[in-house]
Amino acid sequence: MLTLISATPSPYARKNRIALLEKGIPFELKSEIPWHSTTETPKYNPLEKLPDSHFRRRASSHLRVLKYRDQGPALMPDGLDDQLFVRQIQVLADGACDALALVFFEMARGDLKSAEWLDRQMRKVNGVLVAADELMKKSGRGKFLVCNEFSVADIALGSMLGMMSMIEKKFGIVQFLEKYPDLKSYWEWLEERQSFKDTQPEMFELTEKVA
Repeated sequence: MLTLISATPSPYARKNRIALLEKGIPFELKSEIPWHSTTETPKYNPLEKLPDSHFRRRASSHLRVLKYRDQGPALMPDGLDDQLFVRQIQVLADGACDALALVFFEMARGDLKSAEWLDRQMRKVNGVLVAADELMKKSGRGKFLVCNEFSVADIALGSMLGMMSMIEKKFGIVQFLEKYPDLKSYWEWLEERQSFKDTQPEMFELTEKVA
């Protein structure tokens, strides 16, 4: 069986979990804090980044991937232009998540934090929110972003917004729920899907120094 090593608040891991659930691919979930000394992430990824997926028996990994490749919904449109559009949305969502992670760790630096650095990262986050709101309005209320088909674009944007909501409630770093009511409605609509309900992000507690 496929094992997915995940971090509970990670939007990147959540994207993988949602896709696996939507496609009906069985997997074992293992949650870690990659900054803790007990992490096993380096065993599977030399970059020590999550998520990571692997099969227990590596010799059969290729055959298992081929088996599941066409299982369930494609999560990608057929047309090349539409596929590129999906990837553009995915890159925007991932970039905003990257920027938010940098903000989170920069704020933890206390008096050493850089206001200019924080402003630069938040410009990225707010820019993506504006772009996402425009994309959602073009697609129409109650519709998916590309070709009105549930795709990687919706998974990426929904996971990003879920992360932002969690951070907004806990830290107040970013606010989108009131500023972008249409985007909020789109996100809440996505959150009604079972795959989203089953993968709610949860903030972990760091008990060791982040290095």
